[in-house]
Parts: sequence; C-alpha cells; structure tokens
Amino acid sequence: MDNLINDFSIGLFIWQALVLLSIGLWIYCLIDILKNKFVQNDKLIWILVVIFIPFIGSLLYLFIGKNKKMKLD
Repeated sequence: MDNLINDFSIGLFIWQALVLLSIGLWIYCLIDILKNKFVQNDKLIWILVVIFIPFIGSLLYLFIGKNKKMKLD
C-alpha cells in the first residue's frame, strides 16, 4: 500500500484527466451532431471533421458548428 501512494504521479493524473475529458467532449459532439438537423451536407462534414480530427474538430464544432444547426420552429 505504501508503494502505491509513493508511486502517484500528478503529471500522469493530469494527462489521464485531459484524455478522459477529450473523449467525453468527442462523444458529446458526435451525439449532438447526430441529433440535430443541418443544411445540405453540413451534418456529414461535421461528423467527418469530429471523427478525423478529434480534439480540434470537437472544439471547432462547439464554437462554429453549433451555430449552424437548423432552427426547428
């Protein structure tokens, strides 16, 4: 038990937390894209961007793509 406590690395913990947050963001963006309607082929384009460029694509979708969704009135 003492060995486990002494081997704890804060850097590794932060890295793992960032990876888990990145995966969560990726899944959230994919689900949001699939649930909503977009103009023409925008849905396919956003899916491809988020899948092939996971972290940056997810951030791009959050800042740009969420505003491109069709408004359902």
